[in-house]
Amino acid sequence: MAQRPSVKGVADVVGLIDGLGKITGRAQVIWFLVFGGLFLDAYSNAALSAGLGPMTSQMELTSTQVSILTATAPALAILFNPIGGWLATRIGRVPPLLLAKAFAIAGALIAAFADDFGVVWVGRVLVGVAYGIDFAVAMALLAEYTPAKLGGRLNLWQAVWYVATTSNLALALLFFNLDVGADIWRWSVGSAAVVAVLLLVGQWTMLKESPTWLAGKGRLDEAVANLDAIYGIKAVAGRPDAATLASSAAPAIGFRHAGVLFKGDYLPRTILSSVISLGQSMQYFAVGWYLPLISLTIFGESFEKATIGSMVFNAFGIAGGLLSAYFGRRLGLRLSSAAGFAGVFVALLAMGLTFEKVPTAVAFLLPVLFILCHSTGPGANGKSIAALSYSSDVRALGTGVTGMVGSFGSVAGLYLFPQIKDSLGLADTFLVLSVVPLLGMITCLAIKWDPMKADRSPDEAAADALASTDAPGGLPDTAKTTTAR
Repeated sequence: MAQRPSVKGVADVVGLIDGLGKITGRAQVIWFLVFGGLFLDAYSNAALSAGLGPMTSQMELTSTQVSILTATAPALAILFNPIGGWLATRIGRVPPLLLAKAFAIAGALIAAFADDFGVVWVGRVLVGVAYGIDFAVAMALLAEYTPAKLGGRLNLWQAVWYVATTSNLALALLFFNLDVGADIWRWSVGSAAVVAVLLLVGQWTMLKESPTWLAGKGRLDEAVANLDAIYGIKAVAGRPDAATLASSAAPAIGFRHAGVLFKGDYLPRTILSSVISLGQSMQYFAVGWYLPLISLTIFGESFEKATIGSMVFNAFGIAGGLLSAYFGRRLGLRLSSAAGFAGVFVALLAMGLTFEKVPTAVAFLLPVLFILCHSTGPGANGKSIAALSYSSDVRALGTGVTGMVGSFGSVAGLYLFPQIKDSLGLADTFLVLSVVPLLGMITCLAIKWDPMKADRSPDEAAADALASTDAPGGLPDTAKTTTAR
């Protein structure tokens, strides 16, 4: 019988997972269950967007109240992205994901049964907490579950986002045809609770703690057990190596260690992932989130036409999200982001220069180009590049900080779009916003780091450095440089 591999630390766990050619069986189920949380995050956002008009009419909301409701969830995510990363670093990846589902259930139900603005806002606060925690932790966990050669699969979260958005729009259309009247938004928002309950049950039943995180904590027996439970990898716990002894003895990574993300090798990675995340979220929440309103302008003042138009736009987002995994693998996350930003820049310029001056078919194709380029490039890569750029001890903190920066972009987009639109009109608004993808493209071309083109994973580089220096794990200024090929 072949001798079982020995697991002495994080590098051994990463090596065993990276040695897999594909993800099958229980690992595949677990992988998609984690993605399910990202589906819920998008679904909850789309639920409010789809029902915003009827809610505004029924509750007689002011424009200020509408702005507060739309910006609440991403604003809370600014705070809870890093809190989620901190929790995942301290107590593991799985518990925060389950906690996020509980917040999502409560938030959806409170909003759905609300009778005034204040109660709806409380519900959106809880949804924002869930959104912030879930996104930061899910991407870190997916990165640790996924073999390096399949890292491009993380970009599929973008397709999941658009599938969720389209699903909620389809439900809104169904509720509209069932003639539920002004309460259509309650059905739309409340349906998110059903999705959250199903996910909570599935994740509670199936998810296993990250073997990489367990190994980093010195819990090698549990790491080996979970390698078997998730992948069927038969290994044995060995004597902890120097890196494991050092990391398990060191104080837990917390907010006070966030500075490590802005030192040494990690500094350009943090800048790159933050700019991509900020740019993509700002352009999406400024334009993509308002597609129902843009659809009304293009297709006429009809709820059904606007909703169907938005679903068609989002179908191209699904296609782009699926293509992003391919382009991320072939071009790398950096160059595919640069190309996507370039396409969005051209689309916004064209939309601004030709708005209401071209036939409906052309007016329809330009938002399609925007969505396709966004979802194929930076829309997908903003989260993925952060999850793949850091060693496991600071990965959740890194995704949390990057997510926080992205949430700033979401709030800015949601707030600035209607303000600029009211002041300048829709055409000039598109022209102003074109600066965002232009700056994103320039940043992607200037910073050369790409985890898909690296010789070694950040965990392997950190382990090698730790074995040869006695420095704290994960510190980039002591780690050997992970060079791009």
